[in-house]
Amino acid sequence: MNARKYLPLMFDRPLEPLFTPKGPNHAIFRIPQSYLPDRYKPLGMQLTEQFEDEVEETVHIKEIKLPDLGDVLHLDRNGHFSLFVPWHQQLAADLIQTFMGMKNIDEVMSLAAYARDRINPHLFIYALSVTILHRKDAKGIGVPALIYSFPNNFIDSSVFTKAREEAFIVPENIRIPLVIPMEFSASKLDLEHRMAYFREDIGINLHHWHWHLIYPLSGPSVVVNKNRRGELFYYMHQQILARYNTDRMCNKLSRVERLVEWREPIKEGYFSKLNNLAASRNYPGRVDYQRMTNLARGEEQIFVDIDDLTQWRDRIVEAIHSGYYIDRRGERVPLTEFEGIDVLGNIIEASSLSPNPSYYGNLHNFGHILLAFIHDPDQRFLESFGVMAGTSTAMRDPVFYRWHSYIDFLFQIHKSVLPRYTMSQLNYDGVRVTNVRVLSQKATDNHLHTFWQQSEIDLSYGLDFIERGPLLVRFTHLQHYPFTYTITVDNNGLQRMGTCRIFIAPEYNEKGLPMQFREHKNLFIALDRFTVTLKPGVNTITRSSKESTVTIPFEQTFRNLGDSTSELNYCGCGWPHHMLLPKGIPNGYPCQLFVMISNYADDAVVPTIPGSCKTADNYCGVRDGLYPDRRSMGYPFDRMPRPGVQTLEEFLTPNMKVERVNIYFHDRIFKPVKPQS
Repeated sequence: MNARKYLPLMFDRPLEPLFTPKGPNHAIFRIPQSYLPDRYKPLGMQLTEQFEDEVEETVHIKEIKLPDLGDVLHLDRNGHFSLFVPWHQQLAADLIQTFMGMKNIDEVMSLAAYARDRINPHLFIYALSVTILHRKDAKGIGVPALIYSFPNNFIDSSVFTKAREEAFIVPENIRIPLVIPMEFSASKLDLEHRMAYFREDIGINLHHWHWHLIYPLSGPSVVVNKNRRGELFYYMHQQILARYNTDRMCNKLSRVERLVEWREPIKEGYFSKLNNLAASRNYPGRVDYQRMTNLARGEEQIFVDIDDLTQWRDRIVEAIHSGYYIDRRGERVPLTEFEGIDVLGNIIEASSLSPNPSYYGNLHNFGHILLAFIHDPDQRFLESFGVMAGTSTAMRDPVFYRWHSYIDFLFQIHKSVLPRYTMSQLNYDGVRVTNVRVLSQKATDNHLHTFWQQSEIDLSYGLDFIERGPLLVRFTHLQHYPFTYTITVDNNGLQRMGTCRIFIAPEYNEKGLPMQFREHKNLFIALDRFTVTLKPGVNTITRSSKESTVTIPFEQTFRNLGDSTSELNYCGCGWPHHMLLPKGIPNGYPCQLFVMISNYADDAVVPTIPGSCKTADNYCGVRDGLYPDRRSMGYPFDRMPRPGVQTLEEFLTPNMKVERVNIYFHDRIFKPVKPQS
């Protein structure tokens, strides 16, 4: 069957039956009669014969003895699906377990061919994606970006009406791109809409979706139990908040106010303008000053009170302050200095790795669910959830950042009680960073530049039941000119290795005043981390911004079915490179660029053989390997400062250097350079 080549075609037009043409070469799947849904069994071969003129490739599905899919079949095929709903999460775990239990990748494809047109398409795409990313015999099979299966999760629903008209009337060789306006979800009357370019960025939402594919909440141990998984949940979201808050200040907004009082009105409303194509319904919105209330949703089997969240929160805070948690046997287990954050992450997110879920509950996930059902908590209006229930849609909503600010607050309590880093834990004896500068193609030292960029992607793979052929959409996103770091380092000893860590943070707070270090440290955004070899004497390190281990390039963020046979592994996961820098302001937003060379002997872990594509291991880890940094994630900014340190300058050791840089935002739009199709 050549499953390695054809399995990704299962993602093409997920609402169309599998026997219709798939992929750029219009492949046709020959499916055993027993695999057809009941509606199509009487039609038999007639189904595929009507597409014979379009077919360039034929894929024969081998009939096998199929496992029982059980309750997976009970979720409405045309309904919603959310990983934050415990019942849905369990169904996903069961399906992943079934896929992972197949003997080989050909059997996975055979089972997928049977299940695809029977079960909820969102559940199917999620479970198959997780399976491909975790089976050893699936290495090298790429998971296409979700926007090519469900573009409705990323794009204004009004575009699809225009797309169908364009596809039906206009020949494919003269179709023009459909333009998505920058202001489609709100107007300038809404102050929060200043951040829409961030919250509604397609690449950012794809990153969040892909991260949760690599780090599922539940499923087989090989899928869930990864090195430092709970800590990475904390760190990745903390970095999102640092980026978001910095951009807020660039837009003359205050930092996010964490969602503390859960029974008080939520001042920010949000209307996504997104449509769930499988359910043929818009995602419900939330008006200003709506309140969360207790949930009693029979359809999703959710019955949870706000008091439950309060109780779970209090128990978590008690564990942090006492320095131990209570396991399933009722025994006290220390939250240790380095491993405690990992345990805490699994407790707060409530993955299947939580050491005592019946006691510590499901705080993070049920917070999402309470907010997602705020408009219809008891199902009286037969409405489904809002965007906060989806990993590919939640980051669009302003309340996502308020909720995660509270979640991060709990992690920061834990960090505040840990021992402070000593001078010896921060310094690298004999290594001194003497100079740092950045140079962009604008050719002025320490000036960085951002602007609006238009890009195009082909949505035809996700638009079911319309004419074939490219259908481009054009969207506008933040972009920056590439730049290069030049770092001068003195090494007064023998040749040795170090880890270069680069961060950026705003120089001043919202009021234009310098910040105390304990406040400042949480705003430092990781830009890069890489290994350097230091020869004796003066060393000059140059590094391109394009080499960042935090980000992935546009082509990997938006990889499509045509890219699906390349060696991708985890490479689809990573912060989008076009959002590497904060937005800045026209006159230059003052930031502090921080560079540190730490001792590689204290950083190194057992290396993993890299894949053939650029990895963004800072946020996403390494497939089948240890997280590539032994230090606590966020080091050296993840703990309170040592006694006597009030400012960033007082925090510095000789192996660190800070340089002021200014980020200039140019409010003009550059046309697409290369269509992605």
